[in-house]
Amino acid sequence: METKHWTVSQQSFDTNVMEEAAALLRKGEAVAFPTETVYGLGADATNQQAVRKIFEAKGRPSDNPLIVHVADKEQLKDLVDDVPEVAYKLLEAFSPGPITIILKSKGRVAPNVSAGLDSIGIRIPSHPVGLRLLQEVALPIAAPSANISGRPSPTKAEHVTHDLDGRIAGIMDGGPTGIGLESTVIDCTEAVPVILRPGGVTAEAIQDVIGTVMVDPGLAKGEKEKPKAPGMKYTHYAPEAPLYLVEENMVLHANKLSEAGEKVGIIATEELAQTLQDKHVQVCGSRQDLSTVAEHLYDALRHFKKSDVSVILCESFEKTGVGAAIMNRLEKAATGWI
Repeated sequence: METKHWTVSQQSFDTNVMEEAAALLRKGEAVAFPTETVYGLGADATNQQAVRKIFEAKGRPSDNPLIVHVADKEQLKDLVDDVPEVAYKLLEAFSPGPITIILKSKGRVAPNVSAGLDSIGIRIPSHPVGLRLLQEVALPIAAPSANISGRPSPTKAEHVTHDLDGRIAGIMDGGPTGIGLESTVIDCTEAVPVILRPGGVTAEAIQDVIGTVMVDPGLAKGEKEKPKAPGMKYTHYAPEAPLYLVEENMVLHANKLSEAGEKVGIIATEELAQTLQDKHVQVCGSRQDLSTVAEHLYDALRHFKKSDVSVILCESFEKTGVGAAIMNRLEKAATGWI
């Protein structure tokens, strides 16, 4: 398949490009586009054949549900049975933005979107290019991250091209994404909302708006559990070489591995990198501002190739605030801890 490539400015939109990309989506093709979190691989959520192309291009397990992206709250309401008050509060506070809300489905999306569940996750992205495309196509668009399943999610169009060129109809380059980690997924179908995946909106920020919120125990369970949301079950985000998380003594562990004949790559913050000047280091942001780590994490995970290193060590973080989302991704990407 020949993949079309478009470059779109976030400040001004090329109408012809938007119309061409929207036309492909209406025809049942899969198109990658930027959101404020990561690049998404979109297809018409009401078209089962179109949605199947997402799974085929990514090599994604069919029991892993997809998030539906819409242009506004009215489109969201067309897809669900009810929007409870708590969901309205979340939409008002964080949407458009990096939050996905799970609600009871009206059954208007294709069955392979929800993987057999009676609920669907819906969000309104805030990235100007992605949002404009949704407005142009005027359809609900199912869109997981635009990468081969299991690899680090794409935060640049070049990441999408590396994974999916020739496998999908189009790639829309809207520049680097801003947040860098996927949306927070919160289930609002129960009396007490449940965070199913930590992400761009922290648990603390959600609690400030709606009060009590739970964290799903499925986040810590094994692969036998049926996933309620993307990112809960399968190994994700893995780089090419084995990745190990390090709690302390990075220099000691790196030296031991080097002495054993390993070619070691290190993912570290600016602060730690200053102590590793003779090492092969990829800086992922500042420990003083973990939003910078979130923004650059996937790019860092994609940086090291098997030809360059045989093992990757990565700094670890406290599981509070955005650190909870960072560690959720790192633990799914890692072979283990040392």
